[in-house]
Amino acid sequence: MDQFDNEVLDTFLENQLQLFPEEVAETREEAEEFLEDCMAVVCENEREVKEYFEEEGLDISGMSMDDILEQSEVFSLPSGRFLIVEG
Repeated sequence: MDQFDNEVLDTFLENQLQLFPEEVAETREEAEEFLEDCMAVVCENEREVKEYFEEEGLDISGMSMDDILEQSEVFSLPSGRFLIVEG
């Protein structure tokens, strides 16, 4: 099974300019390849997003959950999950 479902791929394709100055993918296949190459992560909820940043050693102390979710590498998915892409 593919790591990234259509919801993830479509959301990334629609919103990739929030993280990159120009589009890095035009099709679902290109998006999936790009996300695999940069080791993107899908989190099931806000808590997992926060845990991801803590595990990566990013200083999020003093940041509210809204601040964390507004980071350019965090993409909100319609289902309530989150995609994190390290730019």
